[in-house]
Amino acid sequence: MSKTFEMLELLGDHPDGISAARAAEITGHPFSTAYRLLGGLVESDYASFDPSTKAYTLGMEVFRLAQKVAHRRGLSGATRDLLAELTAATGESSILAVRRGNAALTVLTVDGPQFRTTTDPGDESPLHTSAIGQALLAHDPAAEATIEALEFEARTPNSITDPDQMRRKLEQIRETGWAGQSEENDVGMNALAVPVFDLDGRLLASLALAAPVFRRSLDELVALVPQLTKTAADIAARFPR
Repeated sequence: MSKTFEMLELLGDHPDGISAARAAEITGHPFSTAYRLLGGLVESDYASFDPSTKAYTLGMEVFRLAQKVAHRRGLSGATRDLLAELTAATGESSILAVRRGNAALTVLTVDGPQFRTTTDPGDESPLHTSAIGQALLAHDPAAEATIEALEFEARTPNSITDPDQMRRKLEQIRETGWAGQSEENDVGMNALAVPVFDLDGRLLASLALAAPVFRRSLDELVALVPQLTKTAADIAARFPR
């Protein structure tokens, strides 16, 4: 069973598709094993196979289950209208993310009227470079252990790569209640995020607004914090206790 899950993860890492031969090469399994595992996933609709390209991709059953989980956790259907209202009010793209290991997993996005976000549901962002990640990391009870585990690789020339600098920024985030980044995660993009706590004060997610630098400066995004925090509270109110 673990080999099957490994193959599912591999398909998730290759959204444009992967051949059985390449899957065997990456996993180290014999070709016959990789072919059998992929075939089983296709039979159960957890994978799809394109005969013209000989490529395997994730199937609709994975999408169906993901949608069920997202809805159960209040991260998709129950909150999409709130993000849509936030985007309509601010004119900027909104992003909802949760923690997954040492990354921020995007679960929902609503594109602004003039551009689409640089992240899609299912994408992972580094905790130390993205606003959504920094907001999650700042309120992690085990933040110090997480910092020690991070590799602090730079995504842009503005990325924070020094753990002590990150510690100082996280303290600032806790004081202000928001995390902002200017071209730390993607060149040409600013973003600002706030944490989403449930009614018992537990960290659930982070909510962000993202805008290209030519449209809004980081200071201009900061002016939208009241709207962002209100939406975060509205999201929290919809989570089951």
